[in-house]
This record gives sequence, C-alpha cells and structure tokens, in this order.
Amino acid sequence: MAPSPSPQARRLPGLLRAFALAAALLPAAASAQTATTPISLKIVGGLAGVSQFVNFEEPFWRDEVPRLTGGRVQPEIVASDRAGIRSQEMLPLIRLGVVPFGTALLAVISTEDPEFNAMDLPALNPTIAELRRTMTRFRPFLERALSERYGVRLLAIYTYPAQVVWCNRAFSSLADLRGRRVRTSSVGQADLIAALGGTAVVTPFNKIVQAMRTGVVECAITGTLSGMSIGLHEVTTHVHAAAINWGVSIFAANEQAWEALPEDIRRVLTDGLADLERRIWDGAERETGLGLACASGQPSCDLPRRGTLTVVRPTPEEQAGRLSLLTGAVLPRWVDRCGPVCAEVWNETLGPELGIRVPVN
Repeated sequence: MAPSPSPQARRLPGLLRAFALAAALLPAAASAQTATTPISLKIVGGLAGVSQFVNFEEPFWRDEVPRLTGGRVQPEIVASDRAGIRSQEMLPLIRLGVVPFGTALLAVISTEDPEFNAMDLPALNPTIAELRRTMTRFRPFLERALSERYGVRLLAIYTYPAQVVWCNRAFSSLADLRGRRVRTSSVGQADLIAALGGTAVVTPFNKIVQAMRTGVVECAITGTLSGMSIGLHEVTTHVHAAAINWGVSIFAANEQAWEALPEDIRRVLTDGLADLERRIWDGAERETGLGLACASGQPSCDLPRRGTLTVVRPTPEEQAGRLSLLTGAVLPRWVDRCGPVCAEVWNETLGPELGIRVPVN
C-alpha cells in the first residue's frame, strides 16, 4: 500500500501534487524507457524575475537539455515562488520526492541545518574569488551531509550577485555605520551590523526604498543590480564595493529520482549542470560589477537606469578589520546559535585554510 501524503504535500497546489506523482512514477517510467520515449523531468528553480532564473536556469532546462539529450529529456521548470513553495520547505520536499529536482537557498534551509550556511557567513567572502575558494573547500561536506541526512544528491551550487551596503549619506568605511539604522535580511547580517555599532532593521526587499524615504533606515544591505532595479540609487548617495555576503543556493535531486534516470542521461545532465554552475557564477560576478557601474553612472553601464553614487572601496585597514569582525562577532554568534556541530564543521572545512579555529564547547 502506498503511504498517505504528508500534511506538507496536501497543502501544496495542484502543480506540485503533479510533481509528486511524477517523482513517484520516475523509477517505473525509467525502467520502461525506450530510445523513442521522452523522459519528463519536473524542476523547481530559484526565484522568478531574477537573472539567475530568467537568464540561466529556465533557458537551460527549457532549451539546452532537450538539445543536449537529442530530445530524450523534456523538462518542465517553474520558479519556486510561483509554485507555492515556502523556501524553508524545499529541502524536505526534495527528500520526500514531492519536488524531485529543486533549487534551495542555503540561508533559508540553514534554519534547520545552521552549519550549511558556513560558506556564506557575512564578512567571510568580500570578493567572488574568495567565495569560489570557500565553495571549493566546503562542497565535499555539503555533498556528504545532504546525502546522509536527506537522501539528496547535490548537483550544483549557485550564487546571486554580491549583497552590499547602500547609504543615504556619506561613509568612508563600514566602521561609519556606527549609530545608523541598517536594513538587513538575515540573522548573520544583523550580527555584523550590531558588531559595527549599528541597529539592524529587518525590512522586506520590496519595502527598502520606502523605508529609506521615510527614515526607517539610513542604509540597506541588498544586491548591486537588484538595488538598481528597485530605484535604490534614487534615495542613496554612497554604496560600498565589498560584499557583505552573497546568497548561495544549491540545486539538488531526490536520490531515487536521480538514480531512476538512465546512466547516459545522468552523465549529460552532470556535465550540463557543471557548465550552468560556471555560467551562473560568471554572471553573478559580472552583474555585481554592472550594478556598481550603473549606481555610479559609469560609461560601462548599458542599462537605462543610472545613478550618481560614490562607490566606497575598502581600504587595507578595513580589510584587516573584516577578519576581526568575522572572528570576534559573526563566527562566535553563529556558533552560539548552532552549537558544537557548527564549530566542528567549521574547524574541519573552512578553518584550516583560513587559520581560524573556533572552540568546541
């Protein structure tokens, strides 16, 4: 007898119940495949309307995968926020097979597994080059933990462009945020702002400009290009060039759904996803620079919107102080919330290369 659907599955809209049925049928379907029978894949991607989904994920599954597989694979992809999925439910739903293939933001799924967010802690990766190195060091742990805890296969790691500080009056370094009210979107960002002497104010993305205009906040942490898209350049005067953090996400598959695919199809998808991951990272680097160029009105900006902001570049002193913020505030508070497991994961993965060890209590 088939198990009854979980309460989570019963709450999902019709599209996702169809995804659940598709996932349940995948093993049987795969065993009955012939060379002329298309394989239907159901994918839940990232957020609709942002470059990662519009320019990369959706075209890859819609156009490239059918071409790469000679028409044998016919995917359907929907953005997570259009599929009616709460972000924190994504990983459990992949484990259950309700979502056989899906994209999940690390900062959100880390509410259940705080150690997953180690690679994107605020102040850890001010440049994408440092984020790439961190990802390489952390990936083996992430692969192993997802497989052992959830029965989930990690297929790719994506990143959004840099999350940076925008302010409505002059500042020359992050130290000048002392006493200012700063929009944040995560507990880690709030920890960093508190360590700098500022006040963190949690504000939805679509309310940032209004909050700036009404004086609720004086500064905001958000993306370079996304900040331009909502008109943040119209209510601010300065933007910092160094990333506070990024917004890393994983693309993963239910293990049974993945193993049900023919081996040659798995090879094609593995290679294709590796190339997609590279392009998304290159795109995030490019869009980070483009956002700063447009915010400051540089000739290299090819978008219709341009600002006149001053770009604040980190000084060597500020770069040195970043490590003090990481070791003195962000890391200890993260470990306090997470417990010994986070300290152990840090010390085993990222700590040795950085020369930073945290005590395990």
